[in-house]
Amino acid sequence: MPPPTSTTTAPTAVADAGVAGVAGVAGVAGAPVVRVFVRARLLTVRAGAAEAGGLTGGIDRHDSIAAVDGRIAAIGSQDELRRRFADAEVIDLEGRLVTPGLIDCHTHIVYGGERSAEMERRLAGESYESIARAGGGILSTAAATARLGESELAAVALPRIDALLADGVTTLEIKSGYGLELEVELRCLRAARRIAALRPLSVSATYLAAHVVPAEFPGGSDGYVERICSQYLPAVAASGLADAVDAYCETIAFSVEQVARVFECARVLGLPVKLHADQLSNMHGAALAARFGALSADHLEFSDAAGVAALARAGTVAVLLPGAFYFLRQRQAPPVRALRQAGVPMAIASDCNPGTSPLCSLLAAMNLAAVEFGLSTDECVAGVTREAARALGVLADRGTIEVGKSCDLAIWNVEQPAALVYSLGGQPLHQRVWRGGRLPTCAAAPSTVR
Repeated sequence: MPPPTSTTTAPTAVADAGVAGVAGVAGVAGAPVVRVFVRARLLTVRAGAAEAGGLTGGIDRHDSIAAVDGRIAAIGSQDELRRRFADAEVIDLEGRLVTPGLIDCHTHIVYGGERSAEMERRLAGESYESIARAGGGILSTAAATARLGESELAAVALPRIDALLADGVTTLEIKSGYGLELEVELRCLRAARRIAALRPLSVSATYLAAHVVPAEFPGGSDGYVERICSQYLPAVAASGLADAVDAYCETIAFSVEQVARVFECARVLGLPVKLHADQLSNMHGAALAARFGALSADHLEFSDAAGVAALARAGTVAVLLPGAFYFLRQRQAPPVRALRQAGVPMAIASDCNPGTSPLCSLLAAMNLAAVEFGLSTDECVAGVTREAARALGVLADRGTIEVGKSCDLAIWNVEQPAALVYSLGGQPLHQRVWRGGRLPTCAAAPSTVR
C-alpha cells in the first residue's frame, strides 16, 4: 500500500484562486465573505518558503492575506490586496507574527477518570509496565470511561481542549482506545465529533483499535484481535466516525503479527493507519508502519536504523511525543539525528492522556522536543504545523499559509518564531485565533456541554 500523499504547490504570490470578481461584493446577501488581513509578519512554513533558508524559511516578504469564504485567496502586499479586494473587511494585525494554526496530531484527550495515584507509584520506583500488568494503566481508564455517556465524555475533555486552544491549536487529533468494547469506542468517537461542534476546531478522529486486551477476554490477545477484525473495525468503518485506525505495538500490548492483521483489515475497509511504535522496546514497529504506508509512526524511542530507513522510503511521518518521554522519565530518546539525515518528516504532539502524558500544551511539547530531543526551533515550528498536517493526511488543506488552503491562523505577541519554543509556560498567543478565515465566537465559551 503506497503511503498517502498530501501536498500543495500553490505559490505565495498574489493569485486569484478562483475568486475573480468577488472584490466589491463583501457584505451582500449570498455573496462570499471576504476579509483581508494586513500588516502581518507571515511565517508561511512552506517548504523552501524564503530565500533565508532553514526548514520553515524566514518571514515572508509579503505582509497581507486575503480570505474568501474561509480559504486563502491571495497573499501579497497590503496595498495590492486592499486595492483588489476594495470592499473586504480589513483586519489590522499590527505587525504581529502570524503562523498557520497549530495542529496537535496525537492525543487521547477523551477519557474518564484520572490516574494521579500512578505517579506516586512510579516515583517510588515501580515501572509503567508493572503498573499496567497489575491492572492499572489503560485498563483503569477504560473502566472509568465506560461509566460516562457521550455528552459527559465531551464535557470532561473540554477544559483540556480549551488549554490547547489557548496555545493556538486549530486542528486536533482525538483517539478512542479507552472504550475496548465496540459500543463504548463508538461513544468516544461520537464525543470527538461533538467536540468539533462545541469548539472552534477541526477534529481528526482515530479509532485506536488495538490498545489493550480487556481483562479476562476469552481467547486473550489473539481472540481480541479476531473480534476487532470481524466485528469492531467493520462497524466503525460503516459508522463513518473514524478517519484512521491506530494500534499499540509493544510487549505489553500487541505483537507485530497481531497489528499486521488489524492493519490488513483496515486496508480492506479503506481506512489509513498509524502506529504507536517502538516506545518501550524495539518491536520493529517503525518498519511495520512503513510496510503499510502508515500516515505516521509515533514515539519511536527504540527504533533502529532499518526502521528509520523504512520510514524514509514510505514517506511515513515520525511523530515525536516528548511529554511521555519526560513523564515516564525515559532515558533513550528517539533517533532524531538519524531521522533528520534520512529525510523523515518529524511532527510533534502533546500525546495528552491520563497515564503517560497529562500534557495540555502544544507549546510546552515544542519546548520539550527542543530540550530533550535536540530539535531546532525551525523543526519544532514545522512539527506542529506542516508536518503535523502531513501526519494526519490533511496537508493539502492546512498546515501552511498558502493560496487555496483553509485560512487557519495563529497570531502571536512575539518578535521571533524561536520565542514560541523558548518559553515554557508562557502565553504568547494574541487574543484572536482565526479559523477558516473567521474569528470563532465560541473560543471563550465555558467548559460545559449543553
